[in-house]
Amino acid sequence: MEMGFRWYGPDEDAVKLRDIRQIPGAKQVVGALFDVPVGEVWPLAKIKALKAQIEAAGLKFTIVESVNIHDDIKIGLPTRDHYIENYQQTIRNLAQVGVKTICYNFMPIFDWIRTDLHFELADGSKALAFQERYTAEDPQALIQQIQSGDNGFSLPGWEPERLAKVQQLFKAYADVDATRLAANLKYFLDAILPVCEECHIQMALHPDDPPMPLFGLPRIFKNAADMRAIVAMNASLANGFTICTGSLGENPDNDIPAIIREFVVQGRVPFVHARNIKFTGNGRDFREAAHLSSEGSLDMFAIMKALHDTGFDGVIRPDHGRDIWGEAGRPGYGLYDRALGLTYLNGLWEAIAKS
Repeated sequence: MEMGFRWYGPDEDAVKLRDIRQIPGAKQVVGALFDVPVGEVWPLAKIKALKAQIEAAGLKFTIVESVNIHDDIKIGLPTRDHYIENYQQTIRNLAQVGVKTICYNFMPIFDWIRTDLHFELADGSKALAFQERYTAEDPQALIQQIQSGDNGFSLPGWEPERLAKVQQLFKAYADVDATRLAANLKYFLDAILPVCEECHIQMALHPDDPPMPLFGLPRIFKNAADMRAIVAMNASLANGFTICTGSLGENPDNDIPAIIREFVVQGRVPFVHARNIKFTGNGRDFREAAHLSSEGSLDMFAIMKALHDTGFDGVIRPDHGRDIWGEAGRPGYGLYDRALGLTYLNGLWEAIAKS
């Protein structure tokens, strides 16, 4: 197991590579190219430059988050084959620099949904939060709220140029239900997984966040049953998962340690997002919490023990930290709280290993 830290690059992240290098136990940088339009081929020269920058800081680069999927693929339009061919070439280019895992999602329109980017906690820290009642309104109101609270950073999945055409996107997805979305995922997997096998890369599908239909949009990765259905689409071991403890944990019916024990032993989990969330007492409403188990609703010890017991040997990264100590960076992705989270997770791992 190695600990990683997500980084948005020198121009889009207040966190510097030297900061990550100073976190005890941080070995991997989870990076991506954010200046390449979705659907276009990632240029090999740019990938090599990113890798060189990360390695010059004394860190590794073997996992990418994310190579996003063009909407034409998710909708199932005739133009999807062009974008799939581009994706195949991006896989080949990433393999050339030693990338082993690609995290991605198959969520329509929104990669993730929160209704508050600066929910103030009793201790004065601020966290991401979700209240379902706000998703009953026109999504444009939520878009405006998210954009007003982004602290000047472009948020993945909420890029201004993409959201400017959100009404057209909703019309394009109007006939895409869960069955059709799943069929389009299978079409995509059947096309790219042979290339992944050829290149020794494993895809790692991220759960829906939150794991329930919103704004009338379907969700197809919400729980263990969905994971089994996705495995059944294509049996290749290149068809893997990112286990995001927060996204899956946002449904209290999901037994995350059990999910880990089922799928890690199958060799289908190369990547884990470890975060804690706190249910706020109204249905599925929640807020992000510090990683410490007692700060939220998830048992992070049980989660880490399940990973250790099953021989997990992939990359874990802390996820969605609070804004603490006066930090006002990218919402959910500041330095301080995620660094605390990584150290806590490492401490749990060491204690479990030595017990």
